[in-house]
Amino acid sequence: MPGGRLTQQERKRIAQGLVDGLAYAEIARLIGRPTSTVTREVMRNGGPVAYRAERAQRATEQRSRRRTAPPAREARPGPREAGGRDPEAVRAYEETLTEVFLRSGLPRMAARVQAALALTDSGGLTAAELVERLGISPASVSKAVAFLESQGLVRRHAEGRRERYVIDNGVWYESILASIRSNDLIVATAREGVRVLGAGTPAAIRLENTARFLDFLSDSLRRAAEEARDVLFAGLEEEAGAREQG
Repeated sequence: MPGGRLTQQERKRIAQGLVDGLAYAEIARLIGRPTSTVTREVMRNGGPVAYRAERAQRATEQRSRRRTAPPAREARPGPREAGGRDPEAVRAYEETLTEVFLRSGLPRMAARVQAALALTDSGGLTAAELVERLGISPASVSKAVAFLESQGLVRRHAEGRRERYVIDNGVWYESILASIRSNDLIVATAREGVRVLGAGTPAAIRLENTARFLDFLSDSLRRAAEEARDVLFAGLEEEAGAREQG
């Protein structure tokens, strides 16, 4: 029934919808569920390629059994923010966003921290607030933040003796630049391989083609990032203007 847990039959219909190439919204309409429910179900159970109804059903039953015993540390919801939001809906969406970040390649703990930061109105939390919100250890927070920072996805702001970890519009721009720098390193290394292996050999040709492809991609990304940067910061300017008028 809508609003309750997904049934095994609904999971089979989701699986069939994925095989048929249907979008999440179309599958959701077929089973009478919100699109967010279908998205979360698929992403937390292997993604659109690996999703299997029986496996998803077993995983749900196992999670349900685990919840009957109180965990040593339980994640707690963050402070109630403005906007009259439904805490349960926010929590469910946070799970969905975490799964999406996982599918993009982030380690699980880094994905959880990234999602928590993304869903705060301020865009930032201290280590203590992340520990409280996610029910994890300070060491886990530190490791996750270090990884996110290495990818250009988080900034550190000093607040006296504390640090606040911040995600803002600018970090997406910096993350793209970090990706471009990684591409550039591969390009340089591939071309060094061409010199070592000898131009014209099959291995060297493959490396040179790789270098050309990534070099072209980096140039395209740089141009696109510079153009898109205006879109990111235009939103910030509009927000600041709205606050001044309010």
